[in-house]
Amino acid sequence: MDFPDEIDWRLLDELQQDARLSFNELARRVNLSAPAVAERVRRLEAAGVITGYHAHVDPVRAGRTVAALVRMACYGPRCLLRHPETIERSPEILEVHRLTGDACCLLRIAVGSMAEFEALIDRLADHGQPSSTMVLSSPLPWSPVRPGT
Repeated sequence: MDFPDEIDWRLLDELQQDARLSFNELARRVNLSAPAVAERVRRLEAAGVITGYHAHVDPVRAGRTVAALVRMACYGPRCLLRHPETIERSPEILEVHRLTGDACCLLRIAVGSMAEFEALIDRLADHGQPSSTMVLSSPLPWSPVRPGT
């Protein structure tokens, strides 16, 4: 049996659209019993397919109007990835992706002003060379994970 199977993908699709759905509502939508849905969801959680349940927050409406992608060229002991405490103490950093190539990692950041952006870049410079690209708009800010074709 393939994992996740077609029913699991239907559950994942529904949960990604609205993680607050009850097991009863999920069961109705995928045509299973509520206990069967609960067992499948628990199995998906235990397998690490479902890693959590989150609210999607619009950074602009939450006061973070400046968004950027920051590539870090940092290697060795100063490398940002070797200092997770810096990332944890920086709520402006929304995502960190480790990269191949000439950069160590890519950060997605959101701040309230250009002054906050400048201060963050100065802090990041302690760990390597930051190179930023300002985000003008995000036509696809989030997309659910769906089965491949």
